[in-house]
Amino acid sequence: MRLVHSRLLSRAAALAAAAFACAALTAIDAVAQPYPNRPVKLMVGASPGGGTDIVARMLGEKLADSMKQSFVVDNKPGASNTIAADLTAKSPPDGYTLLVATNTGQAIAPHMMKLGFDALKDLTPVALVMVVPNVLVVGPAVTAKDVKELVAQMKAKPGTFNYASSGAGSTQHLAGEAFAKVAGVQITHIPYKGSSQAHLDLIAGNAQLMFDTTSSAIGQIKGGKLRAMAVMTAKRSPELPDVPTLVELGFTGLEMTTWYGVFAPAATPKDIVQKLHDEIMKALQSPDVQKRIAGLAGEPGAMTIEQFAALQRADYERFGKLIKEANIKLE
Repeated sequence: MRLVHSRLLSRAAALAAAAFACAALTAIDAVAQPYPNRPVKLMVGASPGGGTDIVARMLGEKLADSMKQSFVVDNKPGASNTIAADLTAKSPPDGYTLLVATNTGQAIAPHMMKLGFDALKDLTPVALVMVVPNVLVVGPAVTAKDVKELVAQMKAKPGTFNYASSGAGSTQHLAGEAFAKVAGVQITHIPYKGSSQAHLDLIAGNAQLMFDTTSSAIGQIKGGKLRAMAVMTAKRSPELPDVPTLVELGFTGLEMTTWYGVFAPAATPKDIVQKLHDEIMKALQSPDVQKRIAGLAGEPGAMTIEQFAALQRADYERFGKLIKEANIKLE
């Protein structure tokens, strides 16, 4: 009886040892497999249909093709795009949770709200994807034919015009506040959880204007549902050649662009960050992606990781100064 019991114990020990060895080999094999060997999550801080979501899905498709793995978009809108950024910053630094972000969350929001992460220290820049101009658009209820007439109407009825944004602390929000100051008008800010929701209220007449990104608004502009009055860059947009710049119309100091980029949690291995950067740059050079970016009135990114990090820091400092000088605060 003892012999049988001893043999059973020995067999159990052998099976346990074999199972442990198998698990260890599996873990080693998983580590040894080239990145990525399982689906990658692309966190987006805005609602579906907005500019960030469009960019993330376009990028996810190309990376899935080139890296032979799924890149799944996960929308977490709200708090000036910082909910998605917070979740990414606190994710394991293994390259399987990435953030598709804009300068809203990475350079503006940190100056306007208390965050649970440091935008410069807890997330590492991977690649600049695209830069687009902001554009002043109005809904169908607005009768003004141009910006000067719009300003005249605002001055005639102060406080009766509302401007929408994709969220408090967004580039749209800052552009609206800067415009109000330069034009000398009173307009009320209405923040939304993304541009697509704001567009609905613009079309319905609940808000009158918006300083949106072309990547979000171009479809509504070309569809005739929103009217573009001016672009907020030094030169006209090739995609909107008939739309003047605010500078042309006599409104200076109001240049505003929005960039989209990919970030990873800090401490993500450098080889993974470099691989992602190289694959994104390759995707941006493909004719179909360049055509899609041009259709959004944007320019594809062409920066090294270091140059993108420098851009983020420069915008962080520039917007921080603007927010302080203009005394812009969250409602």
